[in-house]
Amino acid sequence: MRITLVLALTAAFVSAQEILPDPKPVKAAPVPVEPAKPLMKITPPQPKAEQRLPLGSREAADALTDDELRKVVDMLRENYIRPDVLSEQALARANVQGVLDRLGAGARIYAKRAAESDQPSPFRSELLDGGVSYIRLGALTQENIAAMDKSFDDFSTKPPTALVLDLRATPHSTDFELAAEVTRRFSPKGRVLFSIKRPKVNDEEILTSREDPRWRGLLVVLVDGDTAGAGEVIAAVLRTHVRAYIVGQQTQGEAAQFEELPLPSGKVLRVAVGEVTLPDNSPVFPGGLTPDLPIALPQEKTDAILVSALTAGVASLVADKERPRMNEAALVAGTNPEFDAMQEQQKLKAKGPLSPPPPRDIVLQRALDYIIGVRIFEASQKKK
Repeated sequence: MRITLVLALTAAFVSAQEILPDPKPVKAAPVPVEPAKPLMKITPPQPKAEQRLPLGSREAADALTDDELRKVVDMLRENYIRPDVLSEQALARANVQGVLDRLGAGARIYAKRAAESDQPSPFRSELLDGGVSYIRLGALTQENIAAMDKSFDDFSTKPPTALVLDLRATPHSTDFELAAEVTRRFSPKGRVLFSIKRPKVNDEEILTSREDPRWRGLLVVLVDGDTAGAGEVIAAVLRTHVRAYIVGQQTQGEAAQFEELPLPSGKVLRVAVGEVTLPDNSPVFPGGLTPDLPIALPQEKTDAILVSALTAGVASLVADKERPRMNEAALVAGTNPEFDAMQEQQKLKAKGPLSPPPPRDIVLQRALDYIIGVRIFEASQKKK
């Protein structure tokens, strides 16, 4: 039955295909074809051209061989557009200039022989709040060292707990024997303080401490950009032997013995002939002494502070004047200290311009802050 039905359906489908007309072909609209785009040309990466950076004059000179040093001058004289600037005299001037630049503080030419300063730098001693003694050494003289000894004698009645040694007002000096005298007041007996080596004459002078120190406590040393020669040696020796804390600016770098050689024109060539060497071989010449606590301060401000300290004392340069405030006593008395202070200030202004406030010695203030910090630390260690 099922087979008969399938055969009937197949016969009907075939008959229908014979009756229907053949389909006509349909022409499709032509599809526009875009021309092929050329492939993008990829350029392979090219190596960068070598950059020719000029060397610094000193770097270039140090990089040349002995043969190149001679050739460079000849090549310049043959090819440079202005041969007149490469005459024998011009080359000699360039040579002297280069040598002086390289030697720095080790060799300098002065217009005339250096004269001793006619402005004395006196010694000053002062006791600050908190049991801190302040000593301004001043000029490196026997009189000022004796004045320092007297200050140490005065300590016996009321010994301070810390000492600030100010070398900022100590003029340049090459009297290293006096420098050793100062350091002997602080260094333990029998120590080599420093030596002076004179290589040209194969000579070395060794300076030692011969006595017990006059000071054994906490020590802070103040220096500035004008500290030079013997002052640098004092600061460096005290840091080496008694761990003195150095505060201020980088020093001059003139811890050496100098000889002044006259020139025909009256000028003077000042050249180092002996170098000061510390026991630990740490250098001071020609780079100078780097403070443990560097403080940026223009030299003119330091000079103004040192002048003011001679008349007003150093305490006024670090202590803040307390501002009047309302308190219980003023309330009972029916007064107002703040208002009274303001009125007084207005009266002073009415009389004319006010005098500028004294300069602030931030270098000394930082030294005192360091002393306070050390005391706090030591007190905390005792409690443990």
